[in-house]
Amino acid sequence: MKFRDEYRDPAAAKWFTDDIARLATRPWTLMEICGGQTHAIVRYGIDELLPKNVTLVHGPGCPVCVTPVEYIDKAIEIALRPGVILCSFGDMLRVPGSTTDLLSAKAKGGDVRIVYSPLDALAVARAEPEKEVVFFAVGFETTAPANAMAAWRAKREGLKNFSLLVSHVLVPPAMGALLSSPTNRIQGFLAAGHVCTIMGTSEYEPIAARYRIPIVVTGFEPLDILEGVHMCVRQLEEGRAEVENQYSRAVRREGNRPAQAVMAEVFTVVERRWRGIGDIAESGLGLSDAYRDYDAERKFGVVETLGSDTGECIAGLILRGEKKPPECPAFGTRCTPEHPLGVTMVSSEGACAAYYRYRGAKT
Repeated sequence: MKFRDEYRDPAAAKWFTDDIARLATRPWTLMEICGGQTHAIVRYGIDELLPKNVTLVHGPGCPVCVTPVEYIDKAIEIALRPGVILCSFGDMLRVPGSTTDLLSAKAKGGDVRIVYSPLDALAVARAEPEKEVVFFAVGFETTAPANAMAAWRAKREGLKNFSLLVSHVLVPPAMGALLSSPTNRIQGFLAAGHVCTIMGTSEYEPIAARYRIPIVVTGFEPLDILEGVHMCVRQLEEGRAEVENQYSRAVRREGNRPAQAVMAEVFTVVERRWRGIGDIAESGLGLSDAYRDYDAERKFGVVETLGSDTGECIAGLILRGEKKPPECPAFGTRCTPEHPLGVTMVSSEGACAAYYRYRGAKT
């Protein structure tokens, strides 16, 4: 475990926390924009190691969590149609729609199958040509290339019974929306390293310049995150607002050009609604006209949806970094992983799930 343990060295962690305390002369609020980073922060107590004047808040970094209600409703409606197989990653099955979830649709007789790759869904389409196979394609830029490749392969193979229900979202526009909010208190970002392995770092430069805010691309191990915080605080104290790359062992400024090319061929940029945030211009991906035959929304038509969250869940406030899970009155009592009220407790990358798993019902 050498190559993992070197990013969990206690002596190095202490050096970073001590130096962050030395650097920070005033209060600073930073947001991590990745659910994996949120879980690492809570699991290793990184937020509790930092000086009191450096606060970490959790952003909309869980792709399952930000998938809008209406797309869950669409997936459920399609799954319940005769002759349809809906394929999805497992963490989508318990995400609440307006009134129910995909797991309940499966219990009602819908053919809902868990897959581990969009290419698994393609295999189902080949094996069962008499059925319509729909893959529920969600996520950030990280999963978009694989989902694009599924459509690309389906088109070249001439598969007519395969389609994608696409609800992809893009991180930079969401960052801009958060910074434009009148309730914004974010002064620096830790950007998601896995997104940047695909897209690179250059698209963050206009955000840093426009909002005068440092953005540090950061990895997922404890020392990655502490170094990212250190770099961000140093910029703030020095009055700089730049894009820096802590995760240089995986991220390059130009990103992954072949992955970007297949995304550009298959997808087009669209407006997208984010659960808990609302509509954000140019913040999503939809299938391009060249791949319209593989668009489940076009194939199955308009799906009626209530399209709204209900109940006492404060997931929206948590996704915007305005509240933390323990501030919800239902956290750990009426809302648990076994009986979740909202999406941030359902998803394996959700902030509420992280707090409950690593810090228990009382935090």
